[in-house]
Amino acid sequence: MNASAWTLLVLFLAVLGLLAWPVGRFLAALCEGRLPRWMARIEAPLYRLAGVSPDASMHWRSYALALLAFNALGALVVYGLQRLQGLLPLNPAGMGAVSPDSSFNTAVAFVTNTNWQGYAGESTMSYLTQMLGLTVQNFLSAATGIAVAFALARGFAARRTDGKGFVGNFWVDTTRITVWLLLPLSFVIAVFFAGQGVIQNFDSYKTVDTVETQSWQQPKNGPDGQPLKDAAGNPVMEDASSKTQTLAMGPVASQEAIKMLGTNGGGFFNANSAHPYENPSALANFVQMLAIFLIPAGLCFAFGRVVGDLRQGWAVLAAMTVMFVIAVVALVPAEQAGNPLLASMGVDQLRSALQAGGNMEGKEVRFGIDTSALFAAVTTAASCGAVNAMHDSLTPIGGLVPLVLMQLGEVVFGGVGSGLYGMLIFAILAVFIAGLMIGRTPEYLGKKIETHEMKLTSIAILVTPILVLAGTALAVSLADGKAGIANPGAHGFSEILYALTSAGNNNGSAFAGLSANTPFYNALLGLVMWLGRFGVIVPVLAIAGALAAKKRLPETEGTMPTHGPLFVSLLIGTVLLVGLLNYVPALALGPVVEHLMLWK
Repeated sequence: MNASAWTLLVLFLAVLGLLAWPVGRFLAALCEGRLPRWMARIEAPLYRLAGVSPDASMHWRSYALALLAFNALGALVVYGLQRLQGLLPLNPAGMGAVSPDSSFNTAVAFVTNTNWQGYAGESTMSYLTQMLGLTVQNFLSAATGIAVAFALARGFAARRTDGKGFVGNFWVDTTRITVWLLLPLSFVIAVFFAGQGVIQNFDSYKTVDTVETQSWQQPKNGPDGQPLKDAAGNPVMEDASSKTQTLAMGPVASQEAIKMLGTNGGGFFNANSAHPYENPSALANFVQMLAIFLIPAGLCFAFGRVVGDLRQGWAVLAAMTVMFVIAVVALVPAEQAGNPLLASMGVDQLRSALQAGGNMEGKEVRFGIDTSALFAAVTTAASCGAVNAMHDSLTPIGGLVPLVLMQLGEVVFGGVGSGLYGMLIFAILAVFIAGLMIGRTPEYLGKKIETHEMKLTSIAILVTPILVLAGTALAVSLADGKAGIANPGAHGFSEILYALTSAGNNNGSAFAGLSANTPFYNALLGLVMWLGRFGVIVPVLAIAGALAAKKRLPETEGTMPTHGPLFVSLLIGTVLLVGLLNYVPALALGPVVEHLMLWK
């Protein structure tokens, strides 16, 4: 990794730390309900209108039921907007109704904070659907994740208890997170993006003449809309040309801000953050990366404050940071080294004053390898899924790193809320393993970890690997699954594995060579996204309730410290061994084989 890449990484982490500290203080205040009186006065009419008592805490089951009902209703609203958008206003391009299977997939994707997009936004969704459906769910799905993290933090922090497992009020948490955190930050970031050149309008699409005639080859589609293939299984190509270009317009800056801040990742345009209207400058790109990590990092500091020991938050943040740095150090050199097959043919891939060097395929020249690789690591570490480069064009090792970051359970910073509660699940497992080794009843933050908590922990950890691996096996076994593969062989398998990994871990990025906007993949990925989100959230809330029902025990000489380098190392080891070992055989069939093929 060269000096410029190291400088960028150090600068990014330094600025992130400076910004995350005050955000963490405010998040802790939200979690504990320590709000100024003027905020409480503004909230009060909302709670009266909804019939909610802000002081009434909910049992974890009630909290979970409210969360599930709220998100199910959100999915129905987004589905309905897509199906009816041809009849609704704010549709200057005259977009028709989205197909039922794509509407289902998209509704689930945005409600689960995955934002998987099997469609091209600028040619599929009206302005109203983008704003009222997708952007609103960007706020609400992010608030849901943070609310679950708050509930788990309260479970650990509870000192006196009546044994009933109360973890807070879902409606209050969601309201406060949305109104006092996500909306203000999104407004500031959206204004900044607009100043950088991100568009924000309701204009009709504009057709402009190009300086030169554009010619290209594109896959030829059959009557069913799917790419045709020859006898060897390769896509059939056809010539195409144009002297004009249609420029999509729309309210982009407002969606772009919460897309990043809420680790949602769904782009207004098909090219996502590689599109100049979404990501116009190097400074905008840097701020986008900061926005992705801002709340996940701040939640670590908030957790330390809520449980009364800042060192606990620092320990979790340290584990995340170490794993993130290792990922970047693996990803950047893989892209800087380029393709060994091209090197064997005498192609110059060295960096010089005349060329960027390395593997520039699928990357924006204005961002280059260092920034594109860092962005790829950030977006897959944080469950965001936004991209400023084509992940399908990464080298095999370069593509392996985002896959691994997702397969670890999205706990390396992770999504807003989901990263913290995912890492705390691994922390519970780590202290349980340590307790077995020293022959003591495991404790974490004064709460005994017993059989009930370990059963729930096992469920939360195993749900996602089961969904990903079973879904991948199903896709490569059925004709409908194999029909979407445009690259037979190891890379085609990697594309399917990446899609299921992205869906199951609620990331949303893709190896876009897979044609996944089909009834089969829309249904499969939609189911995996829903279970991958709520199949983890419900056990986490159950753990929060179980911990809240227990008295917090004082530290003794025999208590295992959970804030030092030893615990950080144990936590990292647990994440790597338990989180990743499930996927090693699948990784060997995909990116590992593909890497070895480059050196044959």
